[in-house]
Amino acid sequence: MGSSQVLTEITLTSLPKLAEGKVRDLYSVDDKTLLFVTTDRISAYDVVMKNGVPDKGAVLTLQSEHWFKVLTEKIPGLKTHFLTTAAPASVSEAEARLIRNRSMQVRRLRVFPLEAIVRGYVTGSAWKEYQARGTVHGTPLPPGLRECDAVPGGPIYTPSTKAPAGQHDENISKARAAEIVGPKYAARIEDLALRVFRAGQEYAAERGIIVADTKFEFALDEDTDDVVLVDEVLTSDSSRMWPRDKYEPGRDQESFDKQFLRNWLTANGLKGKEGVEVPRDVLDATSERYKEVFRRLTGKTFREALQG
Repeated sequence: MGSSQVLTEITLTSLPKLAEGKVRDLYSVDDKTLLFVTTDRISAYDVVMKNGVPDKGAVLTLQSEHWFKVLTEKIPGLKTHFLTTAAPASVSEAEARLIRNRSMQVRRLRVFPLEAIVRGYVTGSAWKEYQARGTVHGTPLPPGLRECDAVPGGPIYTPSTKAPAGQHDENISKARAAEIVGPKYAARIEDLALRVFRAGQEYAAERGIIVADTKFEFALDEDTDDVVLVDEVLTSDSSRMWPRDKYEPGRDQESFDKQFLRNWLTANGLKGKEGVEVPRDVLDATSERYKEVFRRLTGKTFREALQG
């Protein structure tokens, strides 16, 4: 696959651009609707790499679309921001072709400034904290756990701030989260995050995948007072996902996510460095991991999904 198929910058002139994130660009469609456009950019350790991952934007978009459908079926009453992957009528034909399969129209809502992180396994930063202090996000866990053991008692909610671009998210207590968004909404966010995570874990487990942890975002529908699931959902960018048949506690796991890239950066002394150009073989291997978990979750290859 040639580099021409990697889109790290996408410019639409048909719509006003509101914001640019690490991976997604946000456009205004109308007073009630936004357009999310997902590029092939990839970030690790809060830094965006210089080059992108082939087909990543389309994989993330189509996987999120799949999850929105699955989760609303599995969780009665769950509200999401997803509307359609069709391009807005106001977008030119050429631009509609450019963003096909990598954009979605969503409801315009007030996003809560929290990252709703749920951890089901002791891995990544949670493992480092446990090794140092016997806790995960300040919560004491039993002694003797191994790297990548399941969290005893089931998944735990560990919120963080949602930092502006260029800054780092900060782990916070549930009490601090309640101060930021109010106790009523903090409780509803925690409850929904855990319910969505468990439903996603169950669905993935039936397809040979362990969802170890993830990050959700929620927003408020001010007309109905509903707390709504937004952003991307249970993708390889937002989650750690492992093949169940190769799972072995006591070590780092093979993964379907960007841990492969993180490991390469760490091994080469590039963790947190700006302007890193990632070798093509590392990007291609990352792309294949994203596509494999997409196939297992959806029952379709990425190519089949594009043709659908």
